[in-house]
Amino acid sequence: MKTLLVSAVALIDKDGRVLLAQRPEGKSMAGLWEFPGGKVEVDETPEAALIRELQEELGIDTWASCLAPLTFASHTYDEFHLLMPVFACRKWDGIVSGKEGQKLAWVRPNQMRDYPMPPADIPLIAMLRDLL
Repeated sequence: MKTLLVSAVALIDKDGRVLLAQRPEGKSMAGLWEFPGGKVEVDETPEAALIRELQEELGIDTWASCLAPLTFASHTYDEFHLLMPVFACRKWDGIVSGKEGQKLAWVRPNQMRDYPMPPADIPLIAMLRDLL
């Protein structure tokens, strides 16, 4: 089974809310809410992938020094095994907006269970709730 390396971030605003993005129609798991991020390309670090993805998907800039390693997810789906380092980020430049037409929501960790999420993301809710 192929292992897919994906980097994700818990963007945390000044009010302690975390950004969730809804997977758009046409993608696998469409309609589910997830932490922003994306695939790590060949010869790319998880941090570099996240910086690139945040620019492409949300129109914001951040730096590796602002990405604090938080945890990771390891989950087997039918087609692949997902390995996902997750970072926390509290500092970025720009205004967060869905550049790919995805819906966004700033959510308090104790309300995340109200948002349907991919199986790999669900265990991260408790960690964020305890952190924030």
